Amino acid sequence: MQNELLTRGSAKFLRAYDKPEDIIKWFEANPAPGLAMAGRSNVGKSSLINALFGPKTARTSKTPGRTQKINIFSFEVKGEDEEVQKFYLYDLPGYGFAQVSKSMLRNWQELMTSFFLNLNDQTLVLNIQDARHPNQKSDLSFYEFIDPKYVDIFLAFNKIDKLKKQKEKAALKNLKAKIYEQYKAVKQIHFISAEKRTGCPELEYAIGSYLLSKV
Repeated sequence: MQNELLTRGSAKFLRAYDKPEDIIKWFEANPAPGLAMAGRSNVGKSSLINALFGPKTARTSKTPGRTQKINIFSFEVKGEDEEVQKFYLYDLPGYGFAQVSKSMLRNWQELMTSFFLNLNDQTLVLNIQDARHPNQKSDLSFYEFIDPKYVDIFLAFNKIDKLKKQKEKAALKNLKAKIYEQYKAVKQIHFISAEKRTGCPELEYAIGSYLLSKV
């Protein structure tokens, strides 16, 4: 039997942090491996969380930059031996949003710096990008921001169902080799649609397998 995330009702909200010192204390008290989900505002991160872990796990919004806190959940993964392991899900504030104050942007930078400096190397980062607008400047800045921290990254191109032209699909897939070469931290690239759940079972299996290998 394949490893699977126990998505339906498995994820339980624990708490939310918006202060760097609080996230540092959290990691000191909770060293278990986890999954950190990050992406530009409005790329469908919340929709993907709900597709993987069940409806209403994360709140969705059409207003970019709404999430300004690190929302932490617990969830479980069941292996082939039926043993259940607990992990943490970190829903990170979106990056690349323009309509925020300088103080909010500064707080985001301080919060993310504390998060990635204290993140243990057993936590996987899942970066979500809009398949229609891949590798934006803010995405590249994010990779430069976290790559030196030596974390493993899975990249998910979301909204592939919105790509109507064959040349758009070909151009996106041609990016794979470039990304693997440029960003050594990227271990897997997936093409998905959170709305239609296209590619989500494969992504779910990949995440579960990775996390189980860390315990």
